[in-house]
Amino acid sequence: MSPTPPPLPRLLVVTGMSGAGKSTVLDILEDMGWDCVDNLPTALLDGFVHGEPGRTAPVAVGMDMRSRGFDPAALPALVRSIEGVTPEILYLDASGAELSRRYDETRRRHPMAEDRPAEDGIARERGATAGLRRIADTVLDTTDLSPVELRDELVTRYGGELDKPVITIASFGFARGISRTADLVFDMRFLDNPHWDETLRPLTGEDPRVRAHVAADPGWAPTIERIEALVRDLVPRYWAAGKSYLTVAFGCTGGRHRSVAAAVEIAERLRRAGFSPNVRHRDLASPPSDTVERQSAARKTARK
Repeated sequence: MSPTPPPLPRLLVVTGMSGAGKSTVLDILEDMGWDCVDNLPTALLDGFVHGEPGRTAPVAVGMDMRSRGFDPAALPALVRSIEGVTPEILYLDASGAELSRRYDETRRRHPMAEDRPAEDGIARERGATAGLRRIADTVLDTTDLSPVELRDELVTRYGGELDKPVITIASFGFARGISRTADLVFDMRFLDNPHWDETLRPLTGEDPRVRAHVAADPGWAPTIERIEALVRDLVPRYWAAGKSYLTVAFGCTGGRHRSVAAAVEIAERLRRAGFSPNVRHRDLASPPSDTVERQSAARKTARK
């Protein structure tokens, strides 16, 4: 039997919206041992990848509208034309409001709006790169990611070769916006809300007392059992279909109690089933808010 050939080194082209974090991503990848370069002219891509014979380290190249020769429509074919590597495209995105805020903070001009407001450049760039976003191997929205969370996400995706799917179980609060990176979202706002118990309000869904309170709701057990069965059934199906990452997110009003308890419970059940999920609580550190919870309860009452 002939020996299995070693895997080809990875070539990751990091692109997307200006201000979405390309330089930060390249810095993190460099710390992880990747050979990185930013704003490389497209004509030099093949030479950079093959310029050092015998190089085996994965290569990450940053390219966007500022890169000489950059053409969003032609980039996929260019990346696929590089021989001897496993090519991938990572598209970084963020909401328009967040991108505008970042440009305001840094006082930098948008590359597609030198003499106009940053919002105009953001809109132009989003339109110009829409096709590239659709065909990218990975789209990573950095709007709500802290630097630590972004690093964790990159380590999970690019820290080593994958031999099984990477599962992330997340919690969030609908009051602060739906999770942008989730593949599956479950709304846990039907459960009895621990926020209105004064002894539980300052705690979180990681606390056994909050978990016991939520688990006492008649809807908890059948819902969690169905979700567990669904996720366990879908993971191998996603893997067989070529999807290496699955994010399952649980939401409640504030993102501190019910969604956290559900995420912790599902993560524990998946570990017992032989999976190794990562857990991320987006809004765990947010302060309790009676106003937010009352508004949610009022909307629920109005719909009845």
